[in-house]
Amino acid sequence: MSILTVPAFDDNYLWLIHDGVNAAVVDPGDAAPVLAALEAHGLTLAAILLTHHHADHVGGVPTLLQHGQVPVYGPAGEAIPTITQPLWEDDLVHLAALGLDLKVIDVPGHTKGHIAYYAARQGWLFCGDTLFAGGCGRLFEGTPQQMVASLGKLTALPADTKVYCAHEYTLSNLRFAREIEPGNAALAARIDVEQAKRARNEPTVPTTIALEIATNPFLRYKESAVIARLQQAGRLPASGKLVDPAETFGALREWKNTYK
Repeated sequence: MSILTVPAFDDNYLWLIHDGVNAAVVDPGDAAPVLAALEAHGLTLAAILLTHHHADHVGGVPTLLQHGQVPVYGPAGEAIPTITQPLWEDDLVHLAALGLDLKVIDVPGHTKGHIAYYAARQGWLFCGDTLFAGGCGRLFEGTPQQMVASLGKLTALPADTKVYCAHEYTLSNLRFAREIEPGNAALAARIDVEQAKRARNEPTVPTTIALEIATNPFLRYKESAVIARLQQAGRLPASGKLVDPAETFGALREWKNTYK
């Protein structure tokens, strides 16, 4: 079993999990590139997996269903009319056509009902817009506290877990990360690697949990260097008292929202 990277729009990645015969697609915001990939590789679509309700993740579902009725899995806590299999935390999705099992993880923050899919045997995580390479999703509907808890669930996964997020935001995210931790040697090395990939027009995704823990400021918000940088920038009070982790995370997220 393998995963095809299907680019869409300006910077989306749609993920096509397949065994050479059958396939499942994750977050098909656009049907056209999915249909093209299925035809090019001689694959039959067997299932659709959705992480949250935003149009660039679900917009292609109606057209795909016109080409064949397949189960549509997605978050029970979000109003997505095409879902046929609503999912909650710890549900197990068994895709018989692929012999693939996926555990459902609730990861609210970007949206209130956002979920992720984890394939333990393969070490794959499909996390939509919750965790990005070098960053995390904006808090459109959730709170810093929710996102902190959600990211904590993901960082508890094995370090070598491959993270299939939904956007090519990596270089922008890493520029911000360098603003926060200019002395992080692992981050500096990563920037060189990822810039070289983009220069070759290669995706920077998937990443790994271990790499994110070492370089992603939204997983490093408890680090003293990160807190000190936020205080230096006037985004946290400069005091000797302990800083609430959610407050630190929220300050980071607000800074990134306006960072150029």
